[in-house]
Amino acid sequence: MSPFFVMSLLFGLIFGQAASLCAPSEYTIHVEKRECAYCLAINTTICAGFCMTRDSNGKKLLLKSALSQNVCTYKEMLYRTALIPGCPHHTTPYYSYPVAVSCKCGKCNTDYSDCVRERVRTNYCTKPQKLCNL
Repeated sequence: MSPFFVMSLLFGLIFGQAASLCAPSEYTIHVEKRECAYCLAINTTICAGFCMTRDSNGKKLLLKSALSQNVCTYKEMLYRTALIPGCPHHTTPYYSYPVAVSCKCGKCNTDYSDCVRERVRTNYCTKPQKLCNL
């Protein structure tokens, strides 16, 4: 291989990684249950950021599977469980939520991600709030 080809390949790999700004980001989830007295604000991490993608000009000539675009998604995650305060004994007071450990640019997995545009903001409390820092 020529030195020019090797340098071009290395530059492309380095630039591609640098241009993708997909990483764990701090996020607050607000959780409440109808039966419980409080709303719980949970600080966690989610995957967020920009991923390089290419949009083809020949969309009508390609299969739909070739048109999927990369999104910032979970590479590695774990689940934690929080206790919602003020719940009566007959109610399950636990809430499990994902924590992003690392992220990647890839195809969106609808098993654990919302792959559509951002929904209407409903991330707020209607009850008195308690903060959970885990």
